[in-house]
Amino acid sequence: MERTHGSSGPTFETPPGRVTIQILGNLRVCRGGAVLGAHHLGGPKPRQILEILLLQLGTPVSKEHLIDLLWGGNPPVEAQPTLESYVCVLRRNLQPGAGKRGPLQTVNGGYVMDKALVDLDLDRFDTLLRLAQHSGAADALPLLSEALGLAVGPLLGSELLPAWAADERSRHAARVTEARILAAESASALFRPGEAVGWAGQAADGDPLNERAWTALILGMELAGRPADGLAAFDRFRRILDRELGCAPGPDLRHAQVRMLHATADGELSDVLSALILLHDRLHRAGAPNGTVASPASLAPESLREAGLVIDSFLRRALVAV
Repeated sequence: MERTHGSSGPTFETPPGRVTIQILGNLRVCRGGAVLGAHHLGGPKPRQILEILLLQLGTPVSKEHLIDLLWGGNPPVEAQPTLESYVCVLRRNLQPGAGKRGPLQTVNGGYVMDKALVDLDLDRFDTLLRLAQHSGAADALPLLSEALGLAVGPLLGSELLPAWAADERSRHAARVTEARILAAESASALFRPGEAVGWAGQAADGDPLNERAWTALILGMELAGRPADGLAAFDRFRRILDRELGCAPGPDLRHAQVRMLHATADGELSDVLSALILLHDRLHRAGAPNGTVASPASLAPESLREAGLVIDSFLRRALVAV
């Protein structure tokens, strides 16, 4: 049985010819009893070939496309022989003694990582997320918990420089955010607000402009009986949106704000808050086509007059008390 290179730690058993590979976080290959890191694969270019093929697991990648990615559109004169020599180096390190019979296989005009011989954490993550997206909350939440347990670090954490790696990392980060939001929404549907707040908080931290993440966070706080925290989160998001995009939260969050304001107000103050919110909402909805705010005189419904009377009465009593 082979052991980890330079390690006295535990061994990892896999079927003959099969490899288990991690590319979420730092690159790690388990082959039989050996564990290979990024520096065990023959250098930067062989390692990058492996990573590119893993991102297209089971799908052939042409030599021309590999050359374009490896050299950023500026390949050397002898690019194809150089690529083929890198593939030989990678094979010797990835599947010693197996030659072309291992997971890295040659196809017409290119190469492919055989999906039947590779257990890849990214592929498992994507499969679990896809299943969760088509499941009810009770089935989705454990699938998402397992998927997010795999997302221990950024995709291709060992590969920081190439543009293709940065692009893939951004796309995967968006999928992680989607999984966290869906986990939060599923937890809320199952009346598990603590989990909902935890997952949604991670999603909002990772993507501060994602309104769906903030909605899941604030609704989770409301469900947990934490309206003051929910209002504070609403205010943080409102400030972020105003600073970065010059806009305000959407209707779902505004409705949640109203409910939480009522929950944190007592007696007459709750009525005053309702009146103020009604006036504010109607003034902005009734704006002219060019986006200007309508004047109060143009809003005559009885509900608005009643709102004005509530506020006037409250202010008069407050002034008397002073």
